[in-house]
Amino acid sequence: MTNAGAQSRASHFFLNLLRIGAALAFMQHGAQKLFGLLGAEGSVMFATQLWLAGALEFWGGLLILVGLFTRPVAFILAAEMFWAYLQAHLPRGFFPVVNGGELAVLFCLIYLFLASNGGGAFSLDGLIEARRQRKAAG
Repeated sequence: MTNAGAQSRASHFFLNLLRIGAALAFMQHGAQKLFGLLGAEGSVMFATQLWLAGALEFWGGLLILVGLFTRPVAFILAAEMFWAYLQAHLPRGFFPVVNGGELAVLFCLIYLFLASNGGGAFSLDGLIEARRQRKAAG
């Protein structure tokens, strides 16, 4: 195997590992808000801004986890994290380490990366694309 082939396999592996790990971590925030789980003191009220954030985090995270509609969902989640940083963290200071916004910044950057690179070969998007290419090839 060439060095380029090994690098490509490693890149695919770590892209999928990042996608799955980020989704599992993100879904926990949504589960706290929507279902009052994982140490939350209760769920948030329906149709509020926090409820919408929880829905995006849980259900969007689930779509990222399985790699379905990865690019558009990741872009929406990046926008959510950007908004969360502007609204909840930036008023407490500019630097994320000071204002508690490190997770919002990291999730935003991860989701921008996934929006530009897709879900990887081991995602539902990747499987659908591979099937589409096999059909096109005849």
